[in-house]
Amino acid sequence: MAQKKLQKESEYAHLDLDGDGIVTDEELDLDERMMRLENEDKKADAQRTMAWYALGGMLLYPVCVVLAVVFNIEVAAKILGDMAGVYFIAVAGIVAAFFGAQAIASKPKK
Repeated sequence: MAQKKLQKESEYAHLDLDGDGIVTDEELDLDERMMRLENEDKKADAQRTMAWYALGGMLLYPVCVVLAVVFNIEVAAKILGDMAGVYFIAVAGIVAAFFGAQAIASKPKK
């Protein structure tokens, strides 16, 4: 099999870790593994952010209902109160899925 030599100033030069001008299978595998780890890390960050926003919404929702009553906006308070059951179940599902996935992922593999 032919060696994988790089052209001058190739866009793949960063894959040549030992600087010999040849990209080995090990170097390609290492780059692929690093890219996969970065993507998994970004996914975990996005899921964590989503869960925190969902928790924040669960805490702010009752405040909005109380503020609607305080400012004498009875229609808004009624609408928010009517939506509360569905909202809390949906958000609790998001949060439970996140924490459940984290618990499963943190278990040591057998």
